[in-house]
Parts: sequence; structure tokens; C-alpha cells
Amino acid sequence: MALRAGLIGFGLAGRYFHAPLIEAAGFELSAVVTSRAKDVRDNHPRAAVVDSADTLIASDDIDVVVIASPNQFHFPQARDAILAGKHVIVDKPLSITSSEAESLAELARGHNVKLAAFQNRRWDSDFLTIQSLLARQQLGEVVFYRARWDRFRPTVADRWRERPEPGGGILYDLGSHLIDQALCLFGKPDWLTADVFMQRKGAAVDDGFEILMGKGALRISLGVSSLAADGDWRYCLHGTSGSFFKRGLDPQEEQLRAGTPPAAASFGVEPENRWGTLTRDAGARTIESARGTWVRFYERMRSAIENNDPEPVTASEAALILRVIEAAQRSSSEGRRVDL
Repeated sequence: MALRAGLIGFGLAGRYFHAPLIEAAGFELSAVVTSRAKDVRDNHPRAAVVDSADTLIASDDIDVVVIASPNQFHFPQARDAILAGKHVIVDKPLSITSSEAESLAELARGHNVKLAAFQNRRWDSDFLTIQSLLARQQLGEVVFYRARWDRFRPTVADRWRERPEPGGGILYDLGSHLIDQALCLFGKPDWLTADVFMQRKGAAVDDGFEILMGKGALRISLGVSSLAADGDWRYCLHGTSGSFFKRGLDPQEEQLRAGTPPAAASFGVEPENRWGTLTRDAGARTIESARGTWVRFYERMRSAIENNDPEPVTASEAALILRVIEAAQRSSSEGRRVDL
């Protein structure tokens, strides 16, 4: 019998990311909490539409609660789901503070349920390519890593991420991904300095940031601009044996929003014009991007529940992301370097 998933939220993340991946990984999408009942019925006719998160969490017909609500609701909804004996998946960030994330981790252990943060960008095409290059020592010892997520959105949108609410702003939104990827590659840094800022007219929360982190000789630069009509390199790595440069975004988000099913042969495959370049002593060559596999998150979560394997992204890992976010906020507000 398939694990029965209940989804809280049917906005961008719930509708286009979680719902199709839930089904592609062999879960049953049993119920959805949303005001968009027609959208659910049109796209997932077998899923029930329920009136509240409390109702879904209390249901005996749900094994796994997937939380894709605004960030400020992640902690209380995850806590209530764990207390109800459900396995839990929370869209990033797991919570707003690291202490909340740590308390959820302890609570999940105490109730013998699985808890994971949906850090899907670990399974991006470009990031998987970089992981492969580093695993094969193609760059030697990496001394500089830069990852950016620049875009051109000059108008402030009327949506919760851009309102002055707990967990709003670009540092929580895109910063969660950039920080997580850096931590996956290099582990916890020794220190960081950060500038978290607002640049657009009418902005009420941060819409850009620059973070510099250090770990021994390695320097890690992470940044986002909302006013970049012509974006910079997505990734830039320098090492003792070579360099790697990459432009363009992983295609999975645009494919899911266009309705491409995760099982399609083209899903997660980057076009050649987005492939990166590896430069070594012998010269430069194009590196074909690995196939992006967001569905792996849900496949690994299913295995964690059924076989007691580790979660694809643990709550402890999510708590470290939040500690870095908190350090960046502190560095920016106090104008100083913060040790980690």
C-alpha cells in the first residue's frame, strides 16, 4: 500500500513542486489543504480538499504531512504533525530559527517519526555536476567557490515572501538553497561576513545579500540580486588544478511549471547552452551537465519511512542552514565578522 501524503498549501511550491513529485515517487496524494479547490480537482482528482491544516494532521488516513505553507507556519504545523505521529516533510526553510529546528529534530526522534526539510536544490543539474567534478578531483583543492542567484524583478510583488512577516525576504527564500549547497560541498565554515539589504523601491524585506564565508584557505561567496537584468556566472570555482564556470538555472522548476512530468525523458536535462566549462592546464572543455533529479528527495524519504534509512535532508542539517542565516543577519546588522 502506498504511503498516503497530505499536502498543506497549494501555491507555487505545493502545486508545481511537491504534488507532482509526491506522485512520481510512489506516494498517494490523499488530501490537500488549500482555498484553490478547483485547481486541486482539475490536476489531482483523487485527492480530497480539506478545510484546515488541523483537520489534515488529525486524519487517520494520512501517513506523511507535507508542509508548503508560508514560512511562519512551518514550525507550529510540523510540531503538531509530529505530535500526531505523522512523518513530516517541510518546504525550506524548516523553520524560522535554528532553535525551532533543533526542537523539531528532538521531537521527531522522541516520537519515532521521520522529519526532512525539502532542500530540493541538492538535486539540481548544475549542482550534481559540481559534486561529480569535486569527487573526481578535477579542480584539485578548491580555494574559491562562488554561487549566485541573480534575477531581474524590479517590481515588489504582493506576496507573503515580500511582506514584513517572520521568515520573509530573499535570505530565507533563495539563501536557504545557496547556503545548503555550500554546506553540502564544504561543511560548516569558520566565519562569515554578510550584507543583507533592500534595494528596490517599496521593498519591505531584504531583496538581496552578499555573504563571504571562510574555512581555512577556502573562500565561499554567495549572493543574490533582484536587479540583475544580465546575470553573472551561476557558479564559479577555482582550485589548484583548474576552474569551472557555469551559467543558467537548472530546468526542473520551469519544466514542472510547464506541466512536464518528472518521468519524462527530457525532465531535468539541461540544454547544451547551459553546460559549464572546465579549464585546466591542457585547455578548456565543455562539461555536460548531469541530469537533475528532484524526485530523488521523495524517493529517499519513502525509503527512510519504509526501511528506516536516513532522511534525505535531516533536521540537524536544516538547523545548520538556519544558524548560518542567523549569523548573516547578525553580521549585517552589526557590521562585523561572525565566527561560526
